[in-house]
Amino acid sequence: MAESKPDDLVYRSKLQVSSTIKIPLADLDFQFVRSSGPGGQHVNKTNSKVQLFWNVAESEIIGRNLKLRFMDKYANQISTAGVLLIESQTHRDQHLNKRVALQKLQKMIRSVARPPKPRKPTKPTKASKRKRLENKAQQSEKKKKRQPPKMEDN
Repeated sequence: MAESKPDDLVYRSKLQVSSTIKIPLADLDFQFVRSSGPGGQHVNKTNSKVQLFWNVAESEIIGRNLKLRFMDKYANQISTAGVLLIESQTHRDQHLNKRVALQKLQKMIRSVARPPKPRKPTKPTKASKRKRLENKAQQSEKKKKRQPPKMEDN
C-alpha cells in the first residue's frame, strides 16, 4: 500500500482542483462505514469505506456556470437536495479511501472546468449534397425493381 505523505490530499485544509478552484475541506462531509467484500475478520471491525458528501447547490466556491455544467453532467450522482455523494472502498485503509474519494471529486470538477467549445453551424458541401441525392436515386431504383410488373389496360 502507498504511504500517506504530510502534503497528501487528506491532510490539507483545502482541496486544490486548479489554480483558481480550491474547495475547503470544511465544505465536505465525510462518513465512514463498514466496507463490503473480502477482508477477513478485520473488515467487520473497521469503518474503512468513505462516503464524501458535497452540497453542490449551496456551494459558493465554484461559479454559477461551472456549477450548472457540473450538476448537468453528474445529475445521476446528485440528490434532489443538491448533494453529491462519492463512495470509495477500494482499499482497506480509511485514509487511502478518503484520498481516492477526494481525487474522484477533483477529476469530476476538472472534467467540467473548461466550458465546451460552441458548435459552429456549417452547411453541407455541394459534393455531399450531390452524393446524397445520387444515393437516394439508387435506393429508389432498387426498390422499383423489387415491385411486380404492372398490368397496363389498353
